[in-house]
Amino acid sequence: MFRIRFHGRGGQGMKTASRILGSAFFRAGYEVQDAPRYGAERRGAPIFAYVRADNSSINERGIINHPDLVVVADDTLVAMPAAGVTQGIDENTLLLINSHDSAQTWGQRLNTPARVLILAAQEEVEDRAELPYIGSRCAAAAAALSGVISRDLLVAAVNEELAHLPDEVIKKNRDIALGVFDDMATQAGLVEQSGQQTATDYARPEWIDLAFESAEISSLSIQAGATSVMVRTGLWRTMRPLINYEKCSGCWWICSTYCPDGAINVRADGYPEIDYEHCKGCLVCVAQCPPHAIESISEQLAREQENGVAS
Repeated sequence: MFRIRFHGRGGQGMKTASRILGSAFFRAGYEVQDAPRYGAERRGAPIFAYVRADNSSINERGIINHPDLVVVADDTLVAMPAAGVTQGIDENTLLLINSHDSAQTWGQRLNTPARVLILAAQEEVEDRAELPYIGSRCAAAAAALSGVISRDLLVAAVNEELAHLPDEVIKKNRDIALGVFDDMATQAGLVEQSGQQTATDYARPEWIDLAFESAEISSLSIQAGATSVMVRTGLWRTMRPLINYEKCSGCWWICSTYCPDGAINVRADGYPEIDYEHCKGCLVCVAQCPPHAIESISEQLAREQENGVAS
């Protein structure tokens, strides 16, 4: 199976590159997957697209972790960990970089076991997201390196995937793609296919098992042991939640569960009661109460009302 990743920036046409290459493989008689993977989904942000092609049904899904070919449209991405250009590459991977620097220079920089090949970069542009025709160039280079796609199939794929564009734009992309394809002809077949992963080869992920804790330990309770029950955090409060028991439906588990400090207790009759010594006035309970039975007033007003009742 061919496993190929394209790395570039938003606006450079990596999705188009994967579509062109996928269509070319399909026309060559292969089963194909091709899809883009976005991050921030904005112009200039690192993205990648991948292509799988095989003579039989493809059972793999998702991103390609161990590619046979990695095509890098923008060499400024190589040093960005978030771009993931070098993820999963090994001595069997061919790394094709669009760059002005030599393969030897990149090999020394990366200290990678992968084989490095250079796609000669075109003129520099101020906006890196506007590298001219880079999608078609990358697709054509990958097609040539696979060794199984002809010029005619590449032309048909370019025409198909760019059919929505003006004729002169399609012709320009087609001419550039054929130029790159011919330049790479001496490297045809350099990409080595890797076999399909079988169920017996599957490596289970490393799971971390967490011990189960009872609710008394894992849930919040200000009155439980080893808590700061003596610290009257209610003194921090500027707004006080008040329960209107005429509206309260007794669904105590909602307000008591959402209270981040466990400051809402449940009375014997099943109705909630707020522990004002430890309620900090976050008012989460006010927002979460389904029948809107909890309202808020300022702490100053609440204390004035208390003093008025007491007098």
